[in-house]
Amino acid sequence: MWFFNMPDSVQEEIGEYALDLVFVGDPAEGVDAAHIFVSDGEELQTRLSCLRKQIATDGHVWVSWRTHGDMAEQDVRAAGEHAGFINTKACAVDELWSGLKLVIPKEAR
Repeated sequence: MWFFNMPDSVQEEIGEYALDLVFVGDPAEGVDAAHIFVSDGEELQTRLSCLRKQIATDGHVWVSWRTHGDMAEQDVRAAGEHAGFINTKACAVDELWSGLKLVIPKEAR
């Protein structure tokens, strides 16, 4: 599991559930899951393009963005599709952050 820019408040919230996860310092080491927190489309596209090459074919990426910020769910979905992902779930991470789960399509695995 690899996290990018996770806010302290979210880290505290999931801390007790993360006990069974194996964390990596760099996704280039190979990851089966990632959770990135982004605030602009350019950074989002850069991260997703890199992760698409590094994530396990059956892995997933959660993308979180500020619910009332400059990005919306359709922006994240479009960036994911551009990088070669499809979305499978959406959620409210907390009162400030929304999340979208992206995976590699089955036909591309």
